[in-house]
Amino acid sequence: MSDYFSVLFVGGTGAISHSCVKEAVAQGMRVTVLNRGRSSRLRSLPDSVEVLHGDITDPAGVEAALGDRWFDAVVNFLCYGAQDAAQNVRLFAGRTGHYVHISSASVYHRPLPKGPVSESTYAHNPEHAYMRDKVEAERTFLTAFADQGFPVTIVRPAHTYDEAIPPLPGGWAVIDRIERGDPVVVHGDGTSLWTYTHAADLAVGLVGLLGRPSAFGEAFHITSDDVLSWNQIYLAIGHALGVEPTLVHLPTDLIMLAEPNWFWSGLLDGDLSHSEVYDTTKIRSYVPGFRPTRSFEREIYAILAWRRAHPDLAMGDPAEDAVYTRLAERYEQARAVFAAH
Repeated sequence: MSDYFSVLFVGGTGAISHSCVKEAVAQGMRVTVLNRGRSSRLRSLPDSVEVLHGDITDPAGVEAALGDRWFDAVVNFLCYGAQDAAQNVRLFAGRTGHYVHISSASVYHRPLPKGPVSESTYAHNPEHAYMRDKVEAERTFLTAFADQGFPVTIVRPAHTYDEAIPPLPGGWAVIDRIERGDPVVVHGDGTSLWTYTHAADLAVGLVGLLGRPSAFGEAFHITSDDVLSWNQIYLAIGHALGVEPTLVHLPTDLIMLAEPNWFWSGLLDGDLSHSEVYDTTKIRSYVPGFRPTRSFEREIYAILAWRRAHPDLAMGDPAEDAVYTRLAERYEQARAVFAAH
């Protein structure tokens, strides 16, 4: 696409948004980023990208930053609930020919129906506030499309990562534990299936939708076919590190009971503990060039290389490490009780 096509990304330095910015630049688009102006230590923007400063939660400030600018497409990575969605409709109606709302594949009803999951799967997941808010945002945008022709497309990423973000509950702390030989708690028996998508692969699908009137009012999940069990995920990390990981399997409900305030406990029952495999027929039909090539079992080497190159940024969170330690200790205590009987 030639450089007359202009796109505004709200965000631009997260794993997904940064990859989309780079892909849009590579495709010859004129790219502008709107964010709060806080530099990212993880990712830097290409030199050709125009940066506007504004907080998307401050409509007056955004209007001042945008002025009377028009964009062929706007992609917002920072919209979470119905109120945010309604505000974005008011803000960008008349400012863009195509608005892309970044939702989440977590909106699909759990337990998931017979898979692979398609976009027609019911969007209703009340287990976590984040998921409820994303569902309500989608409904608000689709109502605006139906009632006033707001040109919205909904994109639902699943678990998406790049080199600077290990896609694991607990993040870098889990990799640290595997490397040290400390036990890592795995929910259930570790055989549920999980889909990983590299951000650079997702970006090809998302950018390929921009400016497509046939995509207005439509929803797309953009995922790869890289499906692994959780056991395979942790074993792949151990293999790349040259160690045998010590895996401790605990039922999901016991993890949630033992660590009710842990962020990941809130995502286990409504998301992580379910097998998630997606039918990508729809995005492939719209964007024939969308052909994900990256697999986690290979990309883990790039993640570990990034970790070695950025030791100050790839530090495990002590609080996350402590959760795993407590869970492993309670597991051993329970084993001792059962062994005594």
